[in-house]
Amino acid sequence: MIQTRLLITTPIELRWRDLDALNHVNNASFLTYFEEARLRWFATLPGPWSASGYSPVLAAVQINYRRQLTWPCSVQVELSCERIGNASLTLAHRLVAAASNDTVFADGTSVLVWVDPETGKPVALPETIRRACAD
Repeated sequence: MIQTRLLITTPIELRWRDLDALNHVNNASFLTYFEEARLRWFATLPGPWSASGYSPVLAAVQINYRRQLTWPCSVQVELSCERIGNASLTLAHRLVAAASNDTVFADGTSVLVWVDPETGKPVALPETIRRACAD
């Protein structure tokens, strides 16, 4: 099932520590911004998304770096549901300027797979996740 529903927009204030030796935001910081948006979205869900028998693991991340990002800057992550699978969820993410979402610094996708923590084998996507992406 293909989805493009916006799930959450998360404001991010860049930190001085996000910079690298070239004085622009290090590429690894982008992953932290996308993770923050995912976790904030999980916190809004009305039911369990992780429990003793299932939890998500990050299976893949794809990022397109579109524009150099420097400090100070206010940005936001737009997180959308792109695809719902049997045990997986593909989230689209865009890092944009807070003042205008026309300025895109990065975009891409993250694939989460729900697994049984004891066996590491995939399990069915929790209904909480399925409902949140379908609404």
